[in-house]
Amino acid sequence: MVEAIKEQIVNLKRHQFLFEELVKRDFKKKYKRTILGMLWSLISPLMQLLVMSIVFTHFFGNHKPHYTIYLFAGNLTYSFFKDSTNGGMNSLMQNANIITKINLPKYMFLLSKNVASLINFGLTLIIFFVFAACDHIPFHPRFFMLIYPVLCLIVFNIGCGFILSALFVIFKDIQYLYDIFTLMLMYLSAIFYYTDSYSERVQQIFYANPLYVYISYIRHIVLDGYIPGAMTHILCLVYAVGALAFGALIYKRYNYKFMYYM
Repeated sequence: MVEAIKEQIVNLKRHQFLFEELVKRDFKKKYKRTILGMLWSLISPLMQLLVMSIVFTHFFGNHKPHYTIYLFAGNLTYSFFKDSTNGGMNSLMQNANIITKINLPKYMFLLSKNVASLINFGLTLIIFFVFAACDHIPFHPRFFMLIYPVLCLIVFNIGCGFILSALFVIFKDIQYLYDIFTLMLMYLSAIFYYTDSYSERVQQIFYANPLYVYISYIRHIVLDGYIPGAMTHILCLVYAVGALAFGALIYKRYNYKFMYYM
């Protein structure tokens, strides 16, 4: 396993220039022929936050302290996951004209999509911290622990991207099923509601959702000011490594079939 990872890293370094160009292309392509360009990376999540905040604060009467930041943390994490995995799912088919002509590591196309999504996430994360400061949330050294769930989420996204991109090459219906799945996932990730109204047993069931684990970790650091326990750290890592390992296994198993379906 370790040797395989080292081999892939060497291959990535060998094609570093192409990888950088793919990242630039994917990032620029997203905002091609738009007037605001990269600003949409900031405006889009803010508009979503504004709509959700108005709906759930004024229409559903949710007036808990720092609710906007609570909502922002959930929506930020969910949007990063959705953008990254959707891009990863389409990464092979969108580059079929290159893959069928040049012998290149196919995972490069998926990773370039993830890096482009990570840039968008980083820009939005800056706005998140600005909102937190405006909401009088004190900054403390524990904020550095946010690196842990973000890194785990990145690995988790890559793993899911491996699975989805491999399935999408063979089963085109996966894109429609995934749209339904992500919609369901949004409602199951407690983005705009609190879980403390549920019984303790139901609250534990929420942790079967990897996205909820990453969202709750970020909320505990930012809103509650404490670092989650060991079990949360283990879950973050297990979900990330599990998704990556399973995705890599599917990639390896179906790699030879990709050319026949492109």
